Amino acid sequence: MSAANSQTDQQTHHRPGERPVSQTEAALLEQVCEALHQATPLRIQGGNSKHFLGRKTQGEVLDITAHQGVVSYDPTELVITVRAGTSMQQLETLLAEQGQILGCEPPHLGDNATVGGMVATGLSGPRRPWSGSVRDFVLGTKVITGHGKLLRFGGEVMKNVAGYDLSRLMAGSFGCLGVLTEVSMKVLPKPRHEYHLSMPCDQADALQKLSLWGQQPLPITAACHYQDQLYLRLEGGEASVKNFADSLQGQEIDPEFWTQLKEQRLAFFHDSRPLWRLSLPANASQPDLDGDCLIDWGGAQRWIKTDQLETAVREAAIHAGGHATCYTPDLTDQPLHPLQPLLIRYHQQLKAQLDPKGIFNPGRMYSDY
Repeated sequence: MSAANSQTDQQTHHRPGERPVSQTEAALLEQVCEALHQATPLRIQGGNSKHFLGRKTQGEVLDITAHQGVVSYDPTELVITVRAGTSMQQLETLLAEQGQILGCEPPHLGDNATVGGMVATGLSGPRRPWSGSVRDFVLGTKVITGHGKLLRFGGEVMKNVAGYDLSRLMAGSFGCLGVLTEVSMKVLPKPRHEYHLSMPCDQADALQKLSLWGQQPLPITAACHYQDQLYLRLEGGEASVKNFADSLQGQEIDPEFWTQLKEQRLAFFHDSRPLWRLSLPANASQPDLDGDCLIDWGGAQRWIKTDQLETAVREAAIHAGGHATCYTPDLTDQPLHPLQPLLIRYHQQLKAQLDPKGIFNPGRMYSDY
């Protein structure tokens, strides 16, 4: 497939060698410049599928959904560049047609999820420990900064590292550092063979098995423990997948299980108790918390349904060597795990450099950021 371009809107003038600025991109830049002039906070919004994450923020809505479409895509290069308002469904459908996938397997958490929201929240699915996070797949970005400038960071080829780190900083920044208008990402070929299975296993035994398997070159690309069952996704060469599957003697399951997991549609997530996400070392023992637990990422991500107080959950996460994020809206004024003073200072300094007037999603991550 040759380079694709779904751009249909009018173009503004641009310098030779640069891509033209689209009408929708120019409109976003104009709104940001006006907000800077008026010192008006902006609430950046895409499909709103992840609006419940982080703190509530006030401001004039800056909607990116009109700025959509594929800018360039050459499947042989394993790189795609899309506008931030592009729907995740559109992107993944296009990749599937070419036998390719997003290696970070990002959750949509709603039908209207956009590429900008994927990068801004930085959430990854079950494949993350084996393939990498959203941040690992971002090659370049185009961003409207708090100086009223439209800047390009990074590149579109995997060997280009110019500005790479700054581009990757946009992943998980919740829109606090600038307005994403374009993202270049590397993609992966779809695995040649796959097998999905479950086997009876208690939690302690599951963690022990996962720790042991994690030290071996096995074809595991997803591992979850739920309701005394260990679920595995095996992908890779036909022989390696078949041999390991045969050694486990598990029960084959519907591959849809992994979609249900990443989109939080399993029965576990329907429990009315508050939902917490604990990010821990994969081999950490289970935190001493009342409630139910679902283990993902081979042990590195623990979903907890509990009525225990926020302080108890945070302390348990810290004691286990990690941190806790609250996924239940309005339960706490600090959904993201509090930062140490040194990290807070780094965040504030970065914010001051990229958004000196503090107009982008003020307070979305932390009250003073």
